[in-house]
Amino acid sequence: MFKPTIGPIIGHTTTDHARIFMRGDTQNNSWVFAGIRYRVSGSLEWSKPIFAKLSALRDMSEVFALNNLSSDTEYEYQAGWFNPMNPVHTVESVAELPLQWPREIYRLRTRSSEVTQPRAYIVGSCRYLRMTAGIPSLPHLGDRIFASINQLIEGAQPPVSATLMTGDQIYVDDLNIVAPDREYKEILEKYRAAFSQPNIQKLMSGTSTYMILDDHEIEDNWPAHADKADHELYRNAMAAYELYQASHSPAHELTASGEINRGVLEHYWYQFSDGDIDWFVTDSRTRRNLSADDRRILDEAQEQALLDWLINSPARVKFVVTSVMFYPDRKEHGDDAWKAFPEQRLRLLETIRTHRIKNVVFVSGDVHGSLTSRLTHSEDPDFEVHTIVSSPLCNSKLLPYAKASTFILDKPLARTGTGDYVHQLTSTVVSEDNFAHVVVEADQILVNYHDRDGKKLQSISMKLR
Repeated sequence: MFKPTIGPIIGHTTTDHARIFMRGDTQNNSWVFAGIRYRVSGSLEWSKPIFAKLSALRDMSEVFALNNLSSDTEYEYQAGWFNPMNPVHTVESVAELPLQWPREIYRLRTRSSEVTQPRAYIVGSCRYLRMTAGIPSLPHLGDRIFASINQLIEGAQPPVSATLMTGDQIYVDDLNIVAPDREYKEILEKYRAAFSQPNIQKLMSGTSTYMILDDHEIEDNWPAHADKADHELYRNAMAAYELYQASHSPAHELTASGEINRGVLEHYWYQFSDGDIDWFVTDSRTRRNLSADDRRILDEAQEQALLDWLINSPARVKFVVTSVMFYPDRKEHGDDAWKAFPEQRLRLLETIRTHRIKNVVFVSGDVHGSLTSRLTHSEDPDFEVHTIVSSPLCNSKLLPYAKASTFILDKPLARTGTGDYVHQLTSTVVSEDNFAHVVVEADQILVNYHDRDGKKLQSISMKLR
């Protein structure tokens, strides 16, 4: 068996379930299978292997579902792919072959069922990896920060539950002016290059990774400048996104037999839980309505699902991921974010306020600068919302970093008949490559920003209520 060409990537993980993505490769148009096996760390006996036949229709990739796992337990696993030579083999018959598994042993940890145990996460976005003629230029620059993340995770207490990548995991449009990539094959090559770099590969093989797209997975500021000629680009970009980012997410439900439902993916937004912490990961990019009479950054069904979740979730802390900034607003170029959809934003805020929902935190990226901010209401002392912005993991020299002067900080976010929504920064604005280490404790959320070498830049405490 051969090592995966991409992956393994640990996706959605619960107390008893984990999803693992891997890619093999073609072998002279012959049949290719992938397999995975696992065991509790320290034990000798491997599980019965799970096999799947790989298809070029899915770029020779597969997502395996591991079920009936034990909570808060470290597992070891091996993954690989092979060509059995005999074209009549099936996923059942290859299990009888005397396979030589790759030597690499990876590790994953299931979620704890201890509800009040502290949790930790890594948050980041905007990882620029320029491709020239199908080859990454200076790939070590785009991979460097992940070595620092791996180093932090190795000794982190509490253990890091997951990495949240909140947009622009690849840049389909990195050479838009010169030679834009629009073909499916070209976009797949970008994913393969981005996810096969050694440090990010190590991170994703050992820590659950949750992803959501932003504009550069398609085109800058999508869909504001889209025209009829972009239909094919969008179809190709989404087909690749579904394979490499959405396939291992909770957006796919499980079948009755515990396998991942390969049916049509109805939407990209999803929810997941970790103890008494709930996450709602929105798709604030592909469901926009830019018409003047009903402007929406989230479609109607998604907005209603988010409102129902906010009101009904019993979680102590609620994180809402939105790839573009919820607030504060930018002075310029803000029409790509929530600033351009004030009515929908106000509906969310009024729901949080009138239902007295506590400990809501909006998590985003996009702006190539990192910050935290607190939102209050002039006439309602019980209302409070926070935001955590983490961007970029790796910037392009062609793009500026955000700084405090980038944002509108001297005006209310919104004015209503019952009072003003007023915000203030609770951190300095980080204007360099960075990531956020977010720790949820009993009485606070601790946000630690680190530079690309792992050095702590600042630490912010958000008191829980």
